[in-house]
Amino acid sequence: MKVTIIQQLENNIFTAIFVDESTFKATIKYLPSELLEYKTQEEFCKEEAINLYFTTKYQFIIYALPANVTIDKLRRKICTAISTANQQKVEVLQIVCLQPANIQEVESLGITLGELPYLCNYQFLKYKREAKEANTLQEIRILTDVPNVAVLVAQGEKLGNAVCIARDWVNEPPNVLNAVTLAQSLVEAGEKYGFKVEVFDKNKIQELKMGGLLAVNRGSKTPPTFSILEYKPQNALNQQPIVLVGKGITFDTGGLSLKPTTGSMDSMKSDMAGAAAVGATFIAIASNQLPYYVVGLVPATDNRPAEDAYTPNDVITMYDGTTVEVLNTDAEGRMILADALSFAKQYNPAIVIDLATLTGSAAMAVGTNAIVMCATADRKVVDKLIEAGYRVHERLVELPLWEDYKEMLKSDIADMKNIGGKYAGAITAAKFLEHFTNYPWVHLDIAGPAFLEKPDSYRGKNATGVGVRLLYEFIRNYQV
Repeated sequence: MKVTIIQQLENNIFTAIFVDESTFKATIKYLPSELLEYKTQEEFCKEEAINLYFTTKYQFIIYALPANVTIDKLRRKICTAISTANQQKVEVLQIVCLQPANIQEVESLGITLGELPYLCNYQFLKYKREAKEANTLQEIRILTDVPNVAVLVAQGEKLGNAVCIARDWVNEPPNVLNAVTLAQSLVEAGEKYGFKVEVFDKNKIQELKMGGLLAVNRGSKTPPTFSILEYKPQNALNQQPIVLVGKGITFDTGGLSLKPTTGSMDSMKSDMAGAAAVGATFIAIASNQLPYYVVGLVPATDNRPAEDAYTPNDVITMYDGTTVEVLNTDAEGRMILADALSFAKQYNPAIVIDLATLTGSAAMAVGTNAIVMCATADRKVVDKLIEAGYRVHERLVELPLWEDYKEMLKSDIADMKNIGGKYAGAITAAKFLEHFTNYPWVHLDIAGPAFLEKPDSYRGKNATGVGVRLLYEFIRNYQV
């Protein structure tokens, strides 16, 4: 996708114009005079109205924006225009989008204009022999009055590219992307975009006694991996790193606690969406050369039933020495994340953020439109993350980590058990993970929005790449 900034429109090119009352007078100079002869300002700016004009010289779609338009409503309007351009089989789209008075987040608007061409035009057609439905759009030209727009759009392009890479990783079938090939993909990304990646193989993981990761891997023929990503620019503003941890279950059958297929196991290639988000966030921050020291940890394996698979009633000794009674092998994500969270202690991190498609309970609680969050980090930091979520529309719903929930994890024979029972599943999963931390920590359960059954504007269908834009927005505004 090619994205360029323009100062004036060309004739005979498909053009989408976004206008509200605050931008009408500045926008009309870009409209052909014949389009203004029979329309008043009020008619042009009528809320939700879509006006189409096609002549031998002009191909315009005018999208009226409501006075209270938000940046996310604008995103969705622009995505509609990109979809319409593809339906019309055009290769070039011009967009006129002056800053509406109701949208004050200038930087977010500029980045949005850069990322949307990637997010809205994304397709995963790698395994289609005949991609008849392939999008035709190849170039988007943007005319806007947003300050510093070239820099912001370029930043958004790199972010949009990173999100699309995350989507690609999640959309890959599990016979192609496993723990080993995921680690290889992270290494290749590091070489291409400029961050370091070290991969621990099974022998090293055994040497380190990462019992949680090794237990989950016992049913698999593919060895586990543990990838360490590091981005440390010379001008880094923070000495203590931000550590990102991503769950890398490349396919989850549930193990011996086998999942049903329909509506459960059939989308479990997406169970490494947390790992994809972490890897793609590194692509975004390295591409845009953000001045922050960031470390990423990605424990990876698949979870399958087999003769030697870990079993309900097993007691597993974790990396930090904690003993865990397994009561459900489908609660595997927390087992591998626990080892990674313990490993993170050696970095003396300023904050650790983990992302995981961890519980169906989280998805049931907030659906596909939000992320469940639990946190022990300082309130100011948590609030900054929440604000970042609102700006990129990857919103966070905070659940408590009261000590009452720890009682639900008590085991008769081990230090703790790996499930908390019938109720509060998203919270007890987070409470389990909290045991393995001794630093400021945020847990993000992305089970709801990571993989969508139906298309949703710029989030698309299937893998959404959720978490990348959230983490990038948080890190680019991070205060040491």
